[in-house]
Amino acid sequence: MTEPDFLLFANDAQLLAMGGGLLVLLAVIALAMDRRRSRRKDIDRVGWVPWTGLFLMLAVLGGGMLALALPVVIAG
Repeated sequence: MTEPDFLLFANDAQLLAMGGGLLVLLAVIALAMDRRRSRRKDIDRVGWVPWTGLFLMLAVLGGGMLALALPVVIAG
């Protein structure tokens, strides 16, 4: 299987921006799951996934990656 052209010819900043965007997307999913858990009817059911911690970690890492890549991606 070969790499797509947009990945093959991407520079480091573009790859960093794509990774940051993916992490921010995963952070939004973790936020939705945390909201779903907090609004459930059976409050006694205990979940085992730390959605709040995952959201925070993914959002900080993804935002940092996007902030580092943004000046190079904007400049072209």
